[in-house]
Amino acid sequence: MGSQVEQLRAWWKEGSVYQVYPASFQDSTGSGVGDLKGIISRVDYLKDLGVDIVWLSPIFQSPQHDMGYDISDYRVIDPPYGDISDVDLLRDKLHERGMKLVLDLVMNHTSDQHEWFKESRKSKDNPYRDWYIWKPPKYDADGNRCPPNNWQSHFQGSAWEYDEATDEYFLRLFCKEQPDLNWENPAVRKAAHDVMRFWLDRGADGFRIDVINFISKDQSFPDSNQQVLRGSEYYACGPRCHEYLKELGAILKEYDAFSVGEMPCVHDERELLKAVAADRGELSMIFHFEFMDVDHGANGKFSPKVWPLSELKTKVNKWQRIMYDNNGWNALYLENHDQPRAVSRFVHDDPENREASAKLIAIFLAFQAGTPFIYQGQEIGMTNVPKEWEMNDYKDIDCLNHWNLYKDSADENTKALLKTEYQKKSRDNARTPMQWDDSPQAGFTTSGTPWMRVNDNYKQINAASQVKAPDSVYHTYRRALEKRKEHKDVFVYGDFELVDEENDKIFAYKRVASNGDAALIVCNFSKSEVAWPSPVKAKEVLVSSDGKKLDHVTGDRIRLAPCEAIALLL
Repeated sequence: MGSQVEQLRAWWKEGSVYQVYPASFQDSTGSGVGDLKGIISRVDYLKDLGVDIVWLSPIFQSPQHDMGYDISDYRVIDPPYGDISDVDLLRDKLHERGMKLVLDLVMNHTSDQHEWFKESRKSKDNPYRDWYIWKPPKYDADGNRCPPNNWQSHFQGSAWEYDEATDEYFLRLFCKEQPDLNWENPAVRKAAHDVMRFWLDRGADGFRIDVINFISKDQSFPDSNQQVLRGSEYYACGPRCHEYLKELGAILKEYDAFSVGEMPCVHDERELLKAVAADRGELSMIFHFEFMDVDHGANGKFSPKVWPLSELKTKVNKWQRIMYDNNGWNALYLENHDQPRAVSRFVHDDPENREASAKLIAIFLAFQAGTPFIYQGQEIGMTNVPKEWEMNDYKDIDCLNHWNLYKDSADENTKALLKTEYQKKSRDNARTPMQWDDSPQAGFTTSGTPWMRVNDNYKQINAASQVKAPDSVYHTYRRALEKRKEHKDVFVYGDFELVDEENDKIFAYKRVASNGDAALIVCNFSKSEVAWPSPVKAKEVLVSSDGKKLDHVTGDRIRLAPCEAIALLL
């Protein structure tokens, strides 16, 4: 255990965050697409769960090539979701209940339908030309036109898109409809700052900021030698990244606003620590991707990998220690709109173990050092899509672009292996409609055809049945969040220590407050019962996924059922 560091206190450290994916949360109009009025109708559900901050994935005007992460107007709400008065009402409903509203900003790139880009592509001398990253073609020895360099898109293929009108390429690290902004241009940075101020002045309490570490590119745009995501070494925390983050941080500080930056593809933790260290004035916290890559094989996301529990322990311990010892802060997440379901990925979603596994995730996550993030449906243990899904059930552009590379050329065995990986890792796993009850379409919509197919297991897994059942996954989350707040000196500001590091079935850790108060969290990640030799004496069971009482854990061993987890006050 490291030396005790006096942690700086902040409201966003003591809260927990619930992420809403608007299209899939609650449809109030029968359109088959979720909307803001639907979210408003569920505010009391979120309050009762015990979350403090509600983060909405993008709700701004968009052609929806990448589910709203291609924004065409930062100040206008996409009509299927409602309008700006609905945002105001949601803000008010949350604030009345002591809760906060966080919006999702995408400022590395825009939609190609944004007015800035429409102007930019008109001509090389347009005033907006330099708002995006344009480069002339290269030509090979045979005179064939080639992109400016070999950088790869995150959604397969080249990161450059040719524009015939001006005979130049624009950079787009994601899909071809998502051109990257040129943050070297001060006018672009001012426009981004103005967008932030617009929403903060309107009462938003902060932002989740998409791929914010991509905003600074190496201006020589060299070729890359990497095998996977070529070029990312030249733009993931590029040369001016922290300079730009400090500009954003200064605005956020004025409003005492929350920020969490998504920062993928960074392999130097010092760069991530700079972004969140308390004395640097950049961001509140960041999403790194070390846990999210745990099952990615040698050929990237859609290749298989079997991982041992020791790997997860190493990664968790690393980030708990780095942040605690350097006055940084962790964003604790195992699910979001871009990731598969935690119960299917990290534990076991077979019928016999699914419920226990979902409760384990709740206890494992909520008591670590950092701010817990719960993704919609996680609190009821929603799972990945069924193995029976066909390719025409999927909607994820990343997954479908990958399939298009192989569907006509690969042998049947390869295609079957790919389909197995899509079912495990496609972003669609998180995007199926929220399972509210056992009525048709899981209570998500009155429409017969929701925008995306509802997971077939909604009759077994839904919020209505779990809210009524005191021993449900939902109530395990609720109790865990409640106990985290109740003992905040231990769980919010306390130190972290990994326990029994060598055990290949048990993940156990201690939390210790500066006044000596302590807790022990023990999670059995295996499908077998374990009698674990307890190194400590407990005085209270805070949360147990199997309803254990104190007399069950007072001996020299704690007996844990398959996938059982327990949090003990020592």
